[in-house]
Amino acid sequence: MHDITELESMGVPGLFVASTAFIDGAAAQSAALGFEPEAVFVPHPIQDRTDDEIRAIADGVVAQILAKLTTTVA
Repeated sequence: MHDITELESMGVPGLFVASTAFIDGAAAQSAALGFEPEAVFVPHPIQDRTDDEIRAIADGVVAQILAKLTTTVA
């Protein structure tokens, strides 16, 4: 999250992708940094997924990721 904060401060859009197990941790880190980055959460657990399952998860969120990176905030 520190990297996203730094990129955003330079005008470079960013976000992070994490599994749902990290929702609370991301919220705590966000509060500590005083910055709420864009985020996409995928189902947990992730480590025991097959390659095909990982591809399906990625395919399921790629449009959301691209939308978050290309949406202009007024």
